[in-house]
Amino acid sequence: MKDLTTGKEGKRILNFALPMLFGNIFQQLYNVVDSIIVGKVLGDEALAAVGANFPFIFALISFVVGIAIGATVIISQYFGAKQMENVKRTIDTLYIFMFFASIFLTIVGILFSEYIFNAIDLPPEVIPLAVEYFNVYAVGFIFFFGFQGTSAILRGLGDSKTPVYFLIISTVVNIVLDIVFVVIFKWGIIGVSAATVIAQAGAFFTIIWYLNRYHSFMDFSPLKMKFDTAIFKKSLRIGLPSGIQQTFVALGFLALYRIVNVFGVPTIAAYSIAMRIDSFAVMPAMNFSAAISTFVGQNIGANKFDRIGKGLKSTLLMINSISITITIFAVIFAGPIFSLFTDNLEVIEIGKQYIYIVTPFYVILSTMFTLNGVLRGAGATIIPMIITILALWAIRVPTSWLLSNEIGSNGIWWGIPIAWAFGVICAYIYYLTGKWKKMAVVKHDSSDG
Repeated sequence: MKDLTTGKEGKRILNFALPMLFGNIFQQLYNVVDSIIVGKVLGDEALAAVGANFPFIFALISFVVGIAIGATVIISQYFGAKQMENVKRTIDTLYIFMFFASIFLTIVGILFSEYIFNAIDLPPEVIPLAVEYFNVYAVGFIFFFGFQGTSAILRGLGDSKTPVYFLIISTVVNIVLDIVFVVIFKWGIIGVSAATVIAQAGAFFTIIWYLNRYHSFMDFSPLKMKFDTAIFKKSLRIGLPSGIQQTFVALGFLALYRIVNVFGVPTIAAYSIAMRIDSFAVMPAMNFSAAISTFVGQNIGANKFDRIGKGLKSTLLMINSISITITIFAVIFAGPIFSLFTDNLEVIEIGKQYIYIVTPFYVILSTMFTLNGVLRGAGATIIPMIITILALWAIRVPTSWLLSNEIGSNGIWWGIPIAWAFGVICAYIYYLTGKWKKMAVVKHDSSDG
């Protein structure tokens, strides 16, 4: 466990974020290899089917992930205040909630998957593949939530390294199984999702075994866990806005996919590949956002508000340097990157236009993530929720739809940075008000220290 309330702010945040970033690089490497195998071996329709699953799966898991964010904020603040009994109660409550949520979402997802893919106008030839992929993938929700919940708990306690080791092993296993199931066994798209489920299950069971053996404080014993209603209400207060935010974001992605789907399989395939590339920009932003969120939570718990502004400045400098580097690389090598996934020249050309339009604005995206991380760490999650929903539904979706009618698929891509700019301006204005300092779970006599 790591105490983030002492030491040089930027160094503490960097050291906390780097293990998560390193682990997610491996995870994104899997996503890239996965897409290359699907695109090269199974074709553009299968690639489109896997891509179409992303917003649907995101829509299903987003609310639960939001509640988990609330629990993580509570854990970090209790840990900063050294209230260890409350930390343990929060952990138990989170595990119980995520277990039942995973069962519910698996059933609902399988029942409605085909209906959803029809509703977003996915081409008829792609729908059967998308349904096959999802129905197998959904079986692994319980393992996905188990591992992600454990990782979130450890991050709240200041340990960002342990989950990374198991994530790396899971990624390697996933890639190997992809090759075995798809290339050797010829299982098609089902093999892709089956590989993911097995890898996720392995990651969850091994990290729980490790924690029970070497970190008795965690004590993962399902029959001994107790659900604390009061703590769950606190998690809802903080996490519900994040859950609602994540849900509306996911629904927004479904709406965007409906716009993309109108342009046919090549555009869907190009967008699917572009999202893999985007993930390399979003990944550092998310990791540093999670790092500064835990940093802010612990320092608020310890009543050290003066460290937060310094941490924010250091984080913005680090994350924007990374974003600029990714942008330069993506623009220079756009063509070769897309050629890794497909031989279809139309798909490659559409994808290159996406890169040229979107990637120069990664700096804005990273800044928005960082500011929202500060607000979430303080427990002020309602304003980021409102900002994100407005940016997506009032700006991005309408702008992408209107511009796509005027200039084609490039209009969809232009809606993305326009929405990011709106989001970062609103988040920064709210940060300047300082009202987020009053939203902490752990209260002090003064919150302006």
